[in-house]
Amino acid sequence: MKDQLLTLVQNMYRSNILYSEAVREFKRCFIATVLEENKGNQCRAARQLGMHRNTLSRTIDELKIDVREFRDGGRRPPRSARPGIYDKKVAR
Repeated sequence: MKDQLLTLVQNMYRSNILYSEAVREFKRCFIATVLEENKGNQCRAARQLGMHRNTLSRTIDELKIDVREFRDGGRRPPRSARPGIYDKKVAR
């Protein structure tokens, strides 16, 4: 993998791509990959990236990533159809 990265960096350098552009594109690709793996779930993606969800959200906005393209397109099931972990605790 290190060789592939080195080749990529050399190609970008020879193509006169600025450092800031390279870093921005790397961030964009890396975050998009993690979001895709998590079907657009920003909380899980942030956890896997080792960052706070708000930081990830801000970065997504800065990089103009459309999170909707990673989601299944379906809506969250109604509360009555969700597993018991969402049920309110009953006072005993």
